[in-house]
Amino acid sequence: MARTTRRRRRKHRGTQGGSIDRRGGARRPRSRQEARARAKKQLGQKRERVPSWGSALGRGAFGAAIFFVLLVVIFGRPAAPSFAFAALMLLIYVPMGHYIDRFFYNRRQAARHRERERRERGE
Repeated sequence: MARTTRRRRRKHRGTQGGSIDRRGGARRPRSRQEARARAKKQLGQKRERVPSWGSALGRGAFGAAIFFVLLVVIFGRPAAPSFAFAALMLLIYVPMGHYIDRFFYNRRQAARHRERERRERGE
């Protein structure tokens, strides 16, 4: 037999005291369009951060680890020289990654500055 009452879709989030905890901005987007807008906004916020040595170090360590695994597993090289080579690659990856990030960040900032000046002039 068919149900006459609708089943609830979300958990009741009440407390013993009777208040209801509302989940703020962490709720799921209601539509595909809202999800796209939220993702675009988050990407924009991420791209606005100033490049840091910490983020470059994390990315460089990840790249060096992949390089080490490739040397040992795929190419069958001994672990000790592979580790030394991966450490050398880390020393190359970190500054290279930081300066590339900084280059693109400065480029985006210059473009934004030019756009702002053009709008102020009324073009």
